[in-house]
Amino acid sequence: MFQGLLNLEDATAVEQAADGNVLFELGMLHASGRLGPVDLIAAHKWFNLAALKGRSDAITMRREIAEQMSAAEIAQALREARTWMTAH
Repeated sequence: MFQGLLNLEDATAVEQAADGNVLFELGMLHASGRLGPVDLIAAHKWFNLAALKGRSDAITMRREIAEQMSAAEIAQALREARTWMTAH
């Protein structure tokens, strides 16, 4: 797991590097709270997208996150993932 600092000045936009690995790391950032408060909805969204891009371990992470979420929160995460896929 990544333990360093993020250099946001040299970072590539997600849209430009939207492979499963990048999406999975975004899920980890939101699930762990490394960049701020834990955001389960965002974590679920990014793990869902990572799974769609071929990261099979994202399925497990998404399932673990979903166990801590309400049905309404899961629905919101799914809507956000669909919106992201439509835009990219």
